[in-house]
Amino acid sequence: MPEPSIVAVMIHVASVADAIAWYSRAFPTAVRRTVPGTTFEYLAVGQTRLEFVPSDAKVASGAAGTVVYWRVESFAQALAHFEAIGAQLYRGPLAIEAGESMCQVRDPWGNCIGLRGPSGTRVTP
Repeated sequence: MPEPSIVAVMIHVASVADAIAWYSRAFPTAVRRTVPGTTFEYLAVGQTRLEFVPSDAKVASGAAGTVVYWRVESFAQALAHFEAIGAQLYRGPLAIEAGESMCQVRDPWGNCIGLRGPSGTRVTP
């Protein structure tokens, strides 16, 4: 069996259209795609799909469990980028092993996005 990899991250939001627009700014290299034969759109970030669905009574938006961490080239630059487009620092930043830092930011719907990479200059809140 091949090594498993993350195929998709499903993100629950109040507005799918607004989420696609915001995440397109958050991940500038993302490619907007539509599942053939449907109207379902998602963003492709490398080999990973960001799939947006309406939050509801079963699954609300917000910080409630698993957080996907994205490898970034420069932690300080990535954090500044996310804050500039309206993400709020939620946890961290923390200095971790091998000169790296990590943190969690929250998107406009309260969902957490993890950032992890070489520290750069910003290591403490």
